[in-house]
Amino acid sequence: MNEEILKTTLLNCSLDEQDILTYKERVQQIHKDLPTHYATGWLNAPLQDNEKLLTSINYVASEIRACADVLVVIGVGGSFLGARAIQEALAPYFGLAKGGIEVVYAGLNMSGAYMKELLAYLDSKQVYVNVISKSGGTMEPALAFRVMRLYMEERYGDKAKERIIVTTDAEKGILKDIADQAGYRQFAIPDDVGGRYSVLTAVGLLPVAVAGIDIAELMNGARHAATELAQSDLAFNDAYQYAVMRHILHEQGYSVELLASFEPGLSKFHEWWKQLFGESEGKDRKGLYPSTVSFSTDLHAIGQYIQDGRRIMFETLLHFHEIEGDMVVPYDARDEDGLNYLTNRTFNEINAISKQGTALAHAEGDVPVIQIELPKLDAYHLGYID
Repeated sequence: MNEEILKTTLLNCSLDEQDILTYKERVQQIHKDLPTHYATGWLNAPLQDNEKLLTSINYVASEIRACADVLVVIGVGGSFLGARAIQEALAPYFGLAKGGIEVVYAGLNMSGAYMKELLAYLDSKQVYVNVISKSGGTMEPALAFRVMRLYMEERYGDKAKERIIVTTDAEKGILKDIADQAGYRQFAIPDDVGGRYSVLTAVGLLPVAVAGIDIAELMNGARHAATELAQSDLAFNDAYQYAVMRHILHEQGYSVELLASFEPGLSKFHEWWKQLFGESEGKDRKGLYPSTVSFSTDLHAIGQYIQDGRRIMFETLLHFHEIEGDMVVPYDARDEDGLNYLTNRTFNEINAISKQGTALAHAEGDVPVIQIELPKLDAYHLGYID
């Protein structure tokens, strides 16, 4: 495995490399059997010739950016979590990504207050809508689309159909029938890609492109991962090593996996991760319970429990070594807070030191810590880990 891209390590528990490698033959058999038991189109999607799809998505995204202030994405679960995770991880904390417009979400809840405020917010803006659903029958997005469809028709009349983009099944379903009858432009969700794995299809790529994120770089990173992580040899596949670590810790009695990171922009990535693992493994009264924390904020909330509470959890720490943008601690002659010793250190440096100290403290407190490290938080490396 190329350590410059992905590094997975396990801190302070009874496991060692040999324990993990005892699963080598079992992993090879699972690797061989995987395509016969599960829909694995998402694994190979980045390796396909996606040039035509990316060109089409970028064309429509350019139109939306030119003609609208806001794109409303209607979807729930896998139909929005991945796109929102990427958008919030890569967009500025305040304002928009260069060349992007605002992307907001509907259909993720059934709050009347949310929908009413959304419509009021949109009244002063030019709007496009992207509704995403494999079937069109899921209650939350179906209700939101009913509202937004009528809203768009009232505002734009016959032009509304030009401002509504549908991402759905290529051949069947309620939403497909509606789109065909109304003449809405459509993107297809591949048959062999499940909803929670669909971020690297039009499901995630169109909203991400509208937000101003480079989807070609995203796909390049995903293609790199799909190539490197396709090998069955456990010794050289960090994805399988991570899976084995989780399995062994679960067998040892740990029931909760706690995903942690030290960059607040990853909080929506956490939400997507919970869906991926919770929906995939929470069956037959089995599976690890996926939970998340955002450090350093949550160190002051449930940090005490992690450090000294019941030993039911292990921690998976996601860390990007380089974050675009930083702030130097300034010198203050008054030094009333006693922090002049940090002068000329950067916030990101201090954050990284906090990460190291937290990981060591938790590991020393008998909380196993899996560290997943990548070089930089950008479209390429986020595509890699997606």
